[in-house]
Amino acid sequence: MEPQHANMSIWIIFIGFMILSWIVSATLKSKFKKYSRIPVDGGLSGRDVAEKMLRDNGIYDVRVECVQGTLTDHYNPDKKTINLSQDVYNSRSIAAAAVAAHETGHAVQHATAYAWLGFRSKLVPPVSFASKWVQWILLLGIILVNTFPAILGFGIVLFALTTLFSFVTLPVEINASQRALAWLSNAGITSSMNHDKAQDALKWAAYTYVVAALGSLATLLYYIMIFTGGSRD
Repeated sequence: MEPQHANMSIWIIFIGFMILSWIVSATLKSKFKKYSRIPVDGGLSGRDVAEKMLRDNGIYDVRVECVQGTLTDHYNPDKKTINLSQDVYNSRSIAAAAVAAHETGHAVQHATAYAWLGFRSKLVPPVSFASKWVQWILLLGIILVNTFPAILGFGIVLFALTTLFSFVTLPVEINASQRALAWLSNAGITSSMNHDKAQDALKWAAYTYVVAALGSLATLLYYIMIFTGGSRD
């Protein structure tokens, strides 16, 4: 493939991923808003759901806290806190129950030494370093690709770490959702009438990670093309 055609193809892929990312993000927000209006069986709040799932799994050293923002929910393994956004922490909806159970799923992974979560945790220090410097190194590397190609090569290695992290995140997130959905059903939090809605909400949340991982891979391949092209010149 000629360089111009290759560059055009890459840009088409980038634009495609940008559009796809926007569609997935918009759909996720729409689903969350829709399912936030459907009450959960038993009237449990997001906080109640998280605390009950922790107890049912024999976990008593994890706190459930409320944080600012929308869809800012996350589990912090260092502080052992399940951080739920206000819309999830206080809400008694299907969406809140699904998100709270998903984040609690990460706490269960941590407590049971889930292998993929452990692997991802080990990647955090080098990925944090890579994320801080990678864009500057890649920019310098592209400028000097014909004279000092090793700089771009180093940048590609750093970016590859972030791409690896994105793909390692996929099984972690999918497994957390699987744990959440199984528990929601077994605990009677969801029923045959609304379980599919919790499943749908978590499915679209997972799609955001899939798109991010594939977009990162496409970007990595683009930098590799620049490196190999510059090295031949």
